[in-house]
Amino acid sequence: MSAVQTRTAPGPSAPTGPAASGKASGASAVGPHTLGLTAVTALTPMVWGTTYLVTSQWLPPDRPLFSGVLRALPAGLILLAFTRVLPRGRRWWGRAAVLGVLNIGAFNALLFLAAYRLPGGVAATLGAVQPLAVAGLAFMLLQERPTRWRLGWAIAGAGGVAAMVLRGNFVLDAVGIVAGLGGTAAMASGVVLTKKWGRPEGVGVLAFTGWQLSAGGLFLVPLALAFEGAPPALDGAAVGGYLWLGGVGTLLAYAMWFRGVERLPVAALSFLPLLSPAVATLLGWAVLGEALTPLQLTGFTLAMVSIAAAQLNPRRRTS
Repeated sequence: MSAVQTRTAPGPSAPTGPAASGKASGASAVGPHTLGLTAVTALTPMVWGTTYLVTSQWLPPDRPLFSGVLRALPAGLILLAFTRVLPRGRRWWGRAAVLGVLNIGAFNALLFLAAYRLPGGVAATLGAVQPLAVAGLAFMLLQERPTRWRLGWAIAGAGGVAAMVLRGNFVLDAVGIVAGLGGTAAMASGVVLTKKWGRPEGVGVLAFTGWQLSAGGLFLVPLALAFEGAPPALDGAAVGGYLWLGGVGTLLAYAMWFRGVERLPVAALSFLPLLSPAVATLLGWAVLGEALTPLQLTGFTLAMVSIAAAQLNPRRRTS
């Protein structure tokens, strides 16, 4: 696992605000000029795919809220100190809080809770329904009608992830199931609202990311203290795990992610998180020595084809 660095500050001509996001959401497919941005944005869910391995191997057990705080809040405060830009007006203070809770606070808490209470394969399969959730929300909030092409590939992608990560003899936990579905719903809502609202004119993506990380982290602090008590003692492995998740998996990854949300079609973008369970499966094979069955390889291939196909949106020719 290597750190991925990218330039995240938009140039002078970078579109901002709802108008820009509406223009992006209206695009029917990812064209050649956006392939590079799609590839960079795809690095984010690939990094997120390491969460299952890091959580199970190195983080303190049964501390999902504490893990969410350490993942989000330090990264957010670093970005605020670096950019020195705060929201202006009640509207953007409120929007930053809502986006921070959906994209960061609720999503991370529920993600860690699902990872602790469910086998990684089950949690990943629940997250794989995100393209369908985004399609429904985009239709309601952005008036972006889903196409049969992408709906079909969304179902195929979820099936591919299920074949890739589900194992026999697993126990379903009701709290974990609700947490997994809730995390998926929170992230889908955050993606669509981020597309709908855009970001304020003159505010860079790093500042915008810092607002959300700080808001999401602060949202989790009282919950962590109330439900989990004082922070646990951390050994070297846990410190290293949190540095990876907070630095690469949050600070850098979310900056890349929000730039992609701003500029890419939301329906195509929603398929990229399917890369997370794919990376988790590969890490289980490479690091933990888990065997890959023919069914898993088939599921992996189907998930990858679904992601690629969703970047296109062929239309029927009419005479």
